Amino acid sequence: MEPSAWITRFGAAVAPRGSVLDVACGGGRHTRWFVERGHHVTAVDRDLSGVADLLGDERVELVDHDLEDGSPWPFPDRPFAAVVVTNYLWRPILADVVRSVGPGGWLLYETFAVGNERFGHPTNPDFLLRPGELLAAVHGGLRVVAYEDVVVEHPRPAAVQRIAATRDHEGRDDPS
Repeated sequence: MEPSAWITRFGAAVAPRGSVLDVACGGGRHTRWFVERGHHVTAVDRDLSGVADLLGDERVELVDHDLEDGSPWPFPDRPFAAVVVTNYLWRPILADVVRSVGPGGWLLYETFAVGNERFGHPTNPDFLLRPGELLAAVHGGLRVVAYEDVVVEHPRPAAVQRIAATRDHEGRDDPS
């Protein structure tokens, strides 16, 4: 699967050689995209079979971790130049995801939103962002560069929300 156009559009702004966290990395399409551009990537998922071919690559750290089992966030004091999340939502870790964006870093998030149930899975509201939910998640911490709550046709029809937001270079929270 090709990397998301949203991620590649804003991923180009991530500091050269900055460390990237790929949350719920799946098959590693974004892990691979960032590695190809010279970034060190930490890829986390409860099933790393989709990125097993990257085992031993010094540019990639594979973290086998179930993000939904109630265990602590595995990166509590580790800032990243970019945190990438696509096609995944687990609300209990959303604040941790935002906190993991380091000074000058980026949050690049794109997943399904309310309204997607008319196009297919996911249909469970627990896995669909509510209107403005990503905006609320970054409010006061990150500066929103771009945000959309739209219906897309590619790679398949879906209702999605996506955000590209950045943290101040000094690591201060955004006053807005």
